[in-house]
Amino acid sequence: MKDSGKSPVKLHKVHVSRAEREYFTENLGLLLKSAVPVGSALDSLAATARTKPMRRVLAQMQVDIEAGSSLADAIERSRLVSSQTLALIHLGEESGHLVENLQLAAQQEEKHHVFQSKIRSALLYPGFVLTVTMLVALGVAWFLLPRLSQTFAQLQVKLPLITKIMIGIGLFLKEHGLIVVPLLLIIFGLIAYILFAAPKTKWIGRRILFAIPGVGRLLREVEVAQFGYLLGTLLEAGLPITYAVKLVAGASTAPQYQIFYRYLAVSLEDGYSIKDSLQRYKGSAKLLPASMQQMIIAGERSGSLSSVLLVVGRTYEQKADITTNNLETIMEPVLLVMVAGGVLLVAVSVLLPIYSLLGGLNS
Repeated sequence: MKDSGKSPVKLHKVHVSRAEREYFTENLGLLLKSAVPVGSALDSLAATARTKPMRRVLAQMQVDIEAGSSLADAIERSRLVSSQTLALIHLGEESGHLVENLQLAAQQEEKHHVFQSKIRSALLYPGFVLTVTMLVALGVAWFLLPRLSQTFAQLQVKLPLITKIMIGIGLFLKEHGLIVVPLLLIIFGLIAYILFAAPKTKWIGRRILFAIPGVGRLLREVEVAQFGYLLGTLLEAGLPITYAVKLVAGASTAPQYQIFYRYLAVSLEDGYSIKDSLQRYKGSAKLLPASMQQMIIAGERSGSLSSVLLVVGRTYEQKADITTNNLETIMEPVLLVMVAGGVLLVAVSVLLPIYSLLGGLNS
């Protein structure tokens, strides 16, 4: 390694948004394709960077490259890209196809974002509706029901059980709401963090989502589409299949698929074929559909595995689109029934005593 007299400055871990990472990969490939030197390309990217952390990362890359590091090593040290993108960059530098591999990496990152967006879009709408419904119900119980209880008490109306329960909740919130409501929000926030964000426990949340009808199907289709597209892309770029499968395991967020991919990589390293590896894994048909397994086995025999995997990725991406649309269509009436049920519960609680009062007046 050459020494230009500059020692690389220690780079602290910085947060760079997904959009900036994709911008870096895509535009670096375009600049290098236009025969722009690496140093000038990094200068151009730094000049157009929108955030200070991104400019710091690019400046450190330039220092590393001037100190004699390769582009792949400088990018690896920056921790700016995923392990799959980094593997494509290393392979591209070694094989002389850096520009092509950068373009593949940009497409790969965009696909990964598309797959994640499908899941978020399917969960966002019901989450929003349920949140708004809970807030409205909380407001009614906190502010309206205690006033109704005073009115009913003054009129000496005999209250049915459902009204007593609802008014009891309202009176409890009136007395302790300023303490209880923030405490419940904190508890729900902690539960959500533990289930879906904490590195050591978020696998529990993924398991729960996979068990939900409709949502679990969408997650499986997205996972299969990502497996086909990502593995096909890595194999097409020239990576060994065992290394490519390990990278796919690192890209997955589903615990059961991560275990399966790691097993598959070890089995292939031990000399087993894909067919034998799939047959030896109990429950592989639940993770990869039988039709997909047959296509992969046929692709392995014919030597066109990467092309078959890309076809599988496109096929299941289309299936995920259909499932997303169907899920949103099914969720609308379900949510409507839930909201209507809540409104009906409050209405019955309020109207039953009023009807009882009117009946007493008539008699």
